[in-house]
Amino acid sequence: MTPSMSTAAPATQDRARPAELTTRALRAGYGGRVVVDGVDVAIPVGQISVIVGANACGKSTLLKTMARVLTPMDGRVLLDGKEIRSLPTRRLAQRLGLLPQQPIAPEGIAVADLVGRGRSPHQGLFRATSGADRRIVEASLLATRTEALADRSIDELSGGQRQRVWIAMALAQRTDVLLLDEPTTFLDLAHQVEVLDLLTDLNRERGTTIVMVLHDINLAARYADHIIAMRQGRVVASGAPSDVVSSGLVREVFDLEADVIPDPVSGTPLIVPKGRYHVGGRDQVPGQEGA
Repeated sequence: MTPSMSTAAPATQDRARPAELTTRALRAGYGGRVVVDGVDVAIPVGQISVIVGANACGKSTLLKTMARVLTPMDGRVLLDGKEIRSLPTRRLAQRLGLLPQQPIAPEGIAVADLVGRGRSPHQGLFRATSGADRRIVEASLLATRTEALADRSIDELSGGQRQRVWIAMALAQRTDVLLLDEPTTFLDLAHQVEVLDLLTDLNRERGTTIVMVLHDINLAARYADHIIAMRQGRVVASGAPSDVVSSGLVREVFDLEADVIPDPVSGTPLIVPKGRYHVGGRDQVPGQEGA
């Protein structure tokens, strides 16, 4: 069981007013090619939002633009009503954290040192590490079950171990808003659930606003308070999973026929894809039904 943030982390005073992240008529892309087109989103403060959709629909592009990794072609990204591009870099890093899909670490860096870099936006001019910084790093390692890896080089780790270390660094940053692009990449099912439980701990106990891109719509429906469904660069539906996830939405977003039933564990929507070979509860070859 993943340690609770309340037991793993030292007591800290959270900000009284969480950050509000929104986009207005946002257009973004690469090299003149529009990938996100006219998107208005309001991320619910203090909740977990998950962006879902087919490959190349604009999920990661939207997340990167909200994180100021990409500059909008048009439209606006606002943090607390202010243009995100106008905020000083260090100030932005204190309020908003990003775990990209393929983060890059300095060659040979030790795990504890990498996680400690999450504290840099909060440190003074000479980057001195305080006792509070060290406690937060230790708590982040413990929460992600990477404390035994603290002295090892990041280069020695498996893909799953590396992903958990990156999440530890994101936790150490202690931002109001945390954006994660496919945080369960490289993880087996047990570790996917463990990581999503950990992020839920962070949300519930610190009130951190979390925005994730996930490919697994069933995990998205189980863990999200708010789902943003995209198709071809536009938002086609948003809201609570129970309100927006339906067979019609799955057809529109993924071009897939599916039944949607209550998840027997969580009661959230569970998508059961039909495919071409499993109709009526038995294997059938298309064109040979009833043969």
